[in-house]
Amino acid sequence: MDILTTLAGKFTAWWTGTSLSEMTWLAVGIVGQLMFSMRWLLQWMASERARASVMPTTFWYYSLIGGLMVLGYGMYRLEPVIILGQFGVLVYARNIYFLLKGQAPRADSDHTAP
Repeated sequence: MDILTTLAGKFTAWWTGTSLSEMTWLAVGIVGQLMFSMRWLLQWMASERARASVMPTTFWYYSLIGGLMVLGYGMYRLEPVIILGQFGVLVYARNIYFLLKGQAPRADSDHTAP
């Protein structure tokens, strides 16, 4: 019970006595972390539905958006651990690029190889 009281006190301290700018950035960080965490729930649900290991397209979008939001928060707070931990956004963006590239028609699709 003492841990819950301490935790509740810390949450209250985060929101009281802080500027609108600080609260906005804290909200960006929290929402980004929630989006980043939601990707695992999406992946789990898709795999359960397919009864196989599946990586849904939305996984990469949640990863990229959540990662960029957490990276922005880390840069605002100048937290090197958070900043370094979000370099995965490059991988997420690259996977989205591959997904979009694979869905676009190829320019040489009308030609047959000799």
